[in-house]
Amino acid sequence: MGNNPRFLDDIDREILRRLQDDGRMTNVELAAHVGLTAPPCLRRVRGLEESGVINGYHADIDAEALGYSITVFAMVSLKSQAESDLRAFEDYVADLAPVRECHMLNGEIDFILKIVARDLRSFQQFLTGALTSAPNVEHVKTSLTIRTSKQQPGVPVE
Repeated sequence: MGNNPRFLDDIDREILRRLQDDGRMTNVELAAHVGLTAPPCLRRVRGLEESGVINGYHADIDAEALGYSITVFAMVSLKSQAESDLRAFEDYVADLAPVRECHMLNGEIDFILKIVARDLRSFQQFLTGALTSAPNVEHVKTSLTIRTSKQQPGVPVE
């Protein structure tokens, strides 16, 4: 087994499907679903974790329950695309709690960020105080999310 999906067998894939749907499932429950006893199932899960196929586990938290009613996507263009400047921007946004995702793109936009905020005013303060004023930022275009019809973490496991 390794990071190459060709080395995953059907049981590994079923383990991944089940854990992606319910990361709190006990090993005994998981083993029953995939047709193994608990010890070999746990060995497989540990192997998937150690090989980096499973990166971790998290709780899916309702943003609005914590007061984050705004989700914005920001398209950021930098003045320089030198590797050191790209990494500096990534390091900068890594420390900004409202930025939940940062993806480097090809084309005229360098990065797209997913940002959460409590309201429009706090987003505007974040935008002008932390994002547009960041080193090397040329311009930022933002789009406010109206509604989310699908938000599914993970990847398809086929």
